[in-house]
Amino acid sequence: MSIIRFLYRNRKGERDFVMKEFLEFVVKYLVDNPDEIDIAEVVGSRTTVYELRVAQSDLGKVIGKQGQTAKAMRTLLVAAAARQGKRAVLEILE
Repeated sequence: MSIIRFLYRNRKGERDFVMKEFLEFVVKYLVDNPDEIDIAEVVGSRTTVYELRVAQSDLGKVIGKQGQTAKAMRTLLVAAAARQGKRAVLEILE
């Protein structure tokens, strides 16, 4: 599957990245219960916070050994946001 599907044209005709859908796409393939994924987007003046909730049984899969999976998802999110000149933070909630 290609990352291109998460790009869309904004009002100025520029390509934007749809980060919430991108996060959902990544997490969906990590967990056993993809129907229980909930991502809340909290937009602030300078930073957007993405609050990720998954089933209790999938929490370890999302975090990974020593937090490596969570770190990788945060890196992808920060890189995608930086390309748009924005800031983004991923919080994994119970």
